[in-house]
Amino acid sequence: MNDDWLEQVKWDEQGLVPAIAQDRATGRILMVAWMNREALALTVSENRAIYWSRSRGKLWRKGEESGHVQTLHELRLDCDGDVILLQVEQLGEIACHTGRESCFYRKLDEQGKWQVTDPVRKDPDEIYTKQGSN
Repeated sequence: MNDDWLEQVKWDEQGLVPAIAQDRATGRILMVAWMNREALALTVSENRAIYWSRSRGKLWRKGEESGHVQTLHELRLDCDGDVILLQVEQLGEIACHTGRESCFYRKLDEQGKWQVTDPVRKDPDEIYTKQGSN
């Protein structure tokens, strides 16, 4: 595969593009992260989600510490070319560093308050060996 497909992505000023991880079986949005060109190319070549950690300034292979790997099943680019959608299989059923299935576990209620809707599946202290990992 040549790299022509990477040229069609509209990278921001930092050379990044937002990437949405979606559970391929349920359609649920699991998380949003960032990718640079290398992360996106590696995601395709390794068939697993690899992101760019803005806080750590380095590549981040999802699940490298937690074991909660995202296996890539399909990759899509939006109409403007500036958002990536990854349809993944989430191994371990935990995508969020809080120990939940999805990072989108809070819902705005009628009183204007965020309500937690999803339980913690596993205590993050039991998942991560190093602080600041996803």
